[in-house]
Amino acid sequence: MHLDIRQLRYFIAVAKYLSFTEAANQLYVAQSAISQQIADLEEKMGVKLFKRSKRSVELTPAGAVFLKEAEEIVEKMAEAVDKARQTENGIIGSLNIGFLSVHVKDFLPGIIKAFRARYPKVELNLNHYPSQMIKEGLEKNDLDIGFAIPSGLHRIEGIQIRTVHRSPYCAVMHRNHPLAHRSSIHMAELSHEPFVIHNRHDSPVGSYDHIVRLCQQSGFVPNVVSHPRFVDSVLVLVESEIGIGVLPSDFEAYASPQIRFVPIEGVEDNHFELAIAWKETNMNPSVALFLDLFQEFIPFQ
Repeated sequence: MHLDIRQLRYFIAVAKYLSFTEAANQLYVAQSAISQQIADLEEKMGVKLFKRSKRSVELTPAGAVFLKEAEEIVEKMAEAVDKARQTENGIIGSLNIGFLSVHVKDFLPGIIKAFRARYPKVELNLNHYPSQMIKEGLEKNDLDIGFAIPSGLHRIEGIQIRTVHRSPYCAVMHRNHPLAHRSSIHMAELSHEPFVIHNRHDSPVGSYDHIVRLCQQSGFVPNVVSHPRFVDSVLVLVESEIGIGVLPSDFEAYASPQIRFVPIEGVEDNHFELAIAWKETNMNPSVALFLDLFQEFIPFQ
C-alpha cells in the first residue's frame, strides 16, 4: 500500500479544522481535491477516517488513532528533509583536521571554538600528527583539512595550499651562553658552535635541510653533535648545554627559563611557514564552511 505524503497532510488539516472547506482554505487548494484525496486514502487503508454529515465532520476511532501516527510521519519526513539540506550545506556532518600542535596554539583554539558555536551539529575530529602523517592523511582522504609545512604538499593531486602563519627561526641557547642576551645574531657568528638539530628522518620534511642551508648561506657547514628524534629533545639538550639549536620562535613558549631564543639576521628564507591545506576534490561541504570562518580570523597570506 502506497500512501502519499500529500494525502497525509490533507488528512491532518481536515482533522485539525474538522472542516473540508476550512482545510482547503488553509492549504490553498480546491475542496474537491481534498475530498478526493481523503476518499482515496480511506480506500487504500480500507477504513473510514471521518464521519461526515451535512452539518459536521468528526474523526472516527480509527481516524483518531491514525491522526497521531500521520502527524509523526509528516514530522519525521520534515526532519529528514531538513537534515538532508543541512548535510548538503555542511551544517550537519563531520570534519577531520590534523595539525602541528606547537604552531597552531595561538590561533586554532579560538577558531575551533567559533566554528563549534556556529555549527554545533558538525562533529570535529582534531588530532596532532607529525607533518608527514598530515600529508599522508590528506592524500588518502583520511583528513579533510591539514595544518602542515608546505614542503611536500604540492605532490598531492588537487591540493590547495595557503600560508597562514610565519615565525622566524631563532638561535636557541642556554642563558649562560655568551651570545644568549643579544637582541639578534648573525648566522656566521655561530660557525664554531656545536649544533643540536632534529633528526632528518623524523623532522618535518625540509627542516633539517633548511637549517643546514641557513648555515651554508653564511659560509659554513654546521658541526652537528646530536640529532634527536623528537624536536622536544632539542630543548632538553640545549638546556643541558650540549650545543645550540635553531628552531622557530613558536617553540619559545615551551622552553624552560634557562633557554634563550635569539632572532637570526642576515639570511634568506629565515621563517618557518605553516600552511592550511585541503583537496579541491573533497566533497565534504563542511570544508568550505571551515575555510570561510577561518578567513574571518586569519586571511590567507
